Amino acid sequence: MKQKVILISIDGMRPDGFLQCNNPFIHEMMERGSYTLEGSSMNPSVTLPCHMSIFHSVTPERHGMTTNTYMPMVRPVNSLFQQINNAGGKSAMYYGWEPIRDVAKPGTLKHAEFIWAYTTDHTDRLLTESALTYIKKEKPDFVFLYMVETDEKGGHDNGWMTEAYLQVIHDAIDNVKRVLEEVGDEYTVIVTADHGGHDRAHGTLLPEDMTIPMFFIGPDFEPGKQLSGLSLLDLAPTVADLMGVPAAREWEGKSIVEAEK
Repeated sequence: MKQKVILISIDGMRPDGFLQCNNPFIHEMMERGSYTLEGSSMNPSVTLPCHMSIFHSVTPERHGMTTNTYMPMVRPVNSLFQQINNAGGKSAMYYGWEPIRDVAKPGTLKHAEFIWAYTTDHTDRLLTESALTYIKKEKPDFVFLYMVETDEKGGHDNGWMTEAYLQVIHDAIDNVKRVLEEVGDEYTVIVTADHGGHDRAHGTLLPEDMTIPMFFIGPDFEPGKQLSGLSLLDLAPTVADLMGVPAAREWEGKSIVEAEK
């Protein structure tokens, strides 16, 4: 692989929530990499459809998932995991919400770990620690780290933009900081949200639901550069480009790597 990449998804993180969580590391994230606070989610702005779009670079209209219940695609599209596996790469996934496993077709992962967010406190932190242990030992080519507490324990349980919601974002950014400090010299790190939220819900076309932050930190990205016109569809092509993996011909998004040069 040309480069190794870690993709971190912080479920339900709104840009204004990111800015208001009072974690001092948010400034370093914006200074160290290229970023946008105006990225676009998918319609519907729901977790599984959004993550299927992240990994398959097609809209929910094409992949067929419009709820959090998995349905096989009528016209299958190769995922990022499949493309990496076909190229001989080694992928791992860490997740705190069980349905997210469906973004990876069986046989495309070398390692996976699931901890349900309501079985213990600080699930996101535990998953981050497990991921870092595995990364340092096995040096996988691609790692997907999915944090769900922002959505479940923050937004749905307490409401978007409440103190509890902002605290969970603060904690999630601490996890990002740890990843960058411990393995950021070996991996390009991409951080995204899947959707935002309002009141105690999401899934609509409201700007609060549809607008997301995205960060790209690594040697291919200009520090402090603000990006525009990005959506979830651009993540798989960008990761594939960084790794030197062919994009699937059906993918609709674009790699932002060339735009950075």
